[in-house]
Amino acid sequence: MSAADKARNKVDNVAGKAKEAVGNLTGDARTRDEGRSDQAVANLRDAGEKFKDAFKK
Repeated sequence: MSAADKARNKVDNVAGKAKEAVGNLTGDARTRDEGRSDQAVANLRDAGEKFKDAFKK
């Protein structure tokens, strides 16, 4: 996994957590759900990169 991909996934995950927190604080279910979705996408992308790395070795 390249360092840039790893960093991007981490940033997307943190942004998703922040968006979820804002949604929880404001009571906005849509923003909360978008944050959860952003986190899921980042985690899936990270898992895909780890899977590719496993077969490179």
